[in-house]
Amino acid sequence: MLVIKIGGAEGIGPQHACDDIAALVAEGQQVVVVHGGSHETNTLSARLGIEPRFITSPSGHTSRYTDADAIDVFQMACRRLNSRIVRMLRERGVDASGLSGVDGGLWTGKRKAAIRAVEDGTTTIIRDDHSGVIERVDAGFIRSVLEAGKVPVLCPPAISYDHEPINVDADRAAAITAGALQAETLVILSNVPGLLRAFPDESTLVPSLTRAEIDTAMELAQGRMKRKVLAAGEAIDTGVAHVILADARQPTPIQRARSGQGTTVS
Repeated sequence: MLVIKIGGAEGIGPQHACDDIAALVAEGQQVVVVHGGSHETNTLSARLGIEPRFITSPSGHTSRYTDADAIDVFQMACRRLNSRIVRMLRERGVDASGLSGVDGGLWTGKRKAAIRAVEDGTTTIIRDDHSGVIERVDAGFIRSVLEAGKVPVLCPPAISYDHEPINVDADRAAAITAGALQAETLVILSNVPGLLRAFPDESTLVPSLTRAEIDTAMELAQGRMKRKVLAAGEAIDTGVAHVILADARQPTPIQRARSGQGTTVS
């Protein structure tokens, strides 16, 4: 089984990934698709006149600040993109079915009571953020969709134990989903070729990593690549054999990734 995570950043169109997914399904491969919605959320926020805000944790991770208004926009944006990807796959002959993590309690976790953020060198505590981490994946639900001959297309948000929508990182969602399904490979597609030793110089691609090298790789990673490297380590820890960080911008991105183009973590 393959889990494919399509990035939600600017500059990533799902067309190339959808072409590849259609080819894989035609060959009889089981595929689960996960996607984010960061750029779609920014675009919709601007249209609605709601300024997107981002916060940086003391460890250097950047994430979206999702208060009550922002989580509503985030849900709308992810659903819009989900429908678009489902439509693209169906145009290519794939019987795709769109689901969010809220549907059926597919992704369940705890909403963070408080988060720490660094602004202008000062650490503050934020208590109204609707974010969290997935702790449970309903793998049986996903398998039932697969057994019906459909391709699940999954997106945030997740749902909390108190039945609130929570913003979860889509890379880490893909990682825990791949582990729950005992997938052989997780491919994380983004708008760079993989982990770069000297970002943004794409000639400095790191071709491979072992699990033991993840901590060192976290120091190299810039911006949202930190989350992808973290997700790769989490996927390996749950039994996924290979995680490939690869480029969504080129045709046949999944084929390229599986042939060794990108950063392979194993």
